[in-house]
Amino acid sequence: MTSLGDLPLRDDLRGREPYGAPQLDVPYALNTNENPYPPSDRLVKALGEAVMDVAGTLNRYPDRDAVALRADLAAFLNADTPGAGLDGRRVWAANGSNEIIQQILQAFGGTGRTALGFEPSYSMHPIITGVSGTRWLNAFRDDDFGIDPVRAVAAIEGHQPDIVFLTSPNNPTGTALPPAVIEAVLDAAPGMVVVDEAYAEFRREGTPSALTLLDGRPRLIVTRTMSKAFAMAGTRLGYLAADPAVIDALLLVRLPYHLSAVTQAVARTALAHGAELLGGVEALRRDRDAIVAWLRAEGFRVADSDANFVLFGTFPDRHAVWEALLARGVLIREVGPPEWLRVSVGTPGEMDAFRTALTEALKEGL
Repeated sequence: MTSLGDLPLRDDLRGREPYGAPQLDVPYALNTNENPYPPSDRLVKALGEAVMDVAGTLNRYPDRDAVALRADLAAFLNADTPGAGLDGRRVWAANGSNEIIQQILQAFGGTGRTALGFEPSYSMHPIITGVSGTRWLNAFRDDDFGIDPVRAVAAIEGHQPDIVFLTSPNNPTGTALPPAVIEAVLDAAPGMVVVDEAYAEFRREGTPSALTLLDGRPRLIVTRTMSKAFAMAGTRLGYLAADPAVIDALLLVRLPYHLSAVTQAVARTALAHGAELLGGVEALRRDRDAIVAWLRAEGFRVADSDANFVLFGTFPDRHAVWEALLARGVLIREVGPPEWLRVSVGTPGEMDAFRTALTEALKEGL
């Protein structure tokens, strides 16, 4: 059998492992931060009709620039963050926020350039950075998983990165960044600043979005996704808001007709039914806060979360705890600092199963 070692693979890819959370058939999958509430029958019907509408034109290429979809996304962001003042010229869409990140790195990174982030954070940032030929620099987060603006500025001034990644709310910790931290980074960064807001809709009341900082800052990019709060993970639709010049730069690197007609139709239908899809967000926030309170009452360390997941610990052997929960049908995630675990917020029944499994596992002395 031929192996990777037998192929003329790029040297910088040798020894790497593919990204991916375990995909296991379990009763309670709480490891990938999905919205646990599926679309209603009414929405399923609307989605089917939208696909039917474009099915007869699939012999033709889709709208190359997804103009109508981008206008709809801009309208959603304006409603989400009053005063954002966005239109379709300042929004871009792609196949999940990971393709958005890849396009940003293709346009502003590359050989001889560097990207800086603050880990623990979203693990795809350094992975896509490396695959794009860009050098990754880790400036690390503080012990409470926040980012001290003075230390962040010092790291930026010392390294002069071409791209800075900030994640708010942060994955895997759930930590949201105050606007002052983002502004300090923007003032110090010589290149692009990307604020990854994949979980923004779950942020607690009073936690602002980086969208409020876009005006007058052409090097700021704010990325979002429809995979989480919108419960559209299977659609694969990510997007960003930025200065129109940023979209012009991304047009240089995007693949032709990168966003299918079906994806565009499904995403636009989901946005039209946004009130329904986002209707479960408040319940997920409440359930998140409840699981944080329960874990702390049980004596765990728990990171403050503005997302739909909770990072908790610490464990001398987190893998043993992970396996004990899996044996009870509950799949969570081994991610982040070595002694911590992350659980996604599921339905009330799923969270009851998690609490029961964790309680039983700890009785085994893990």
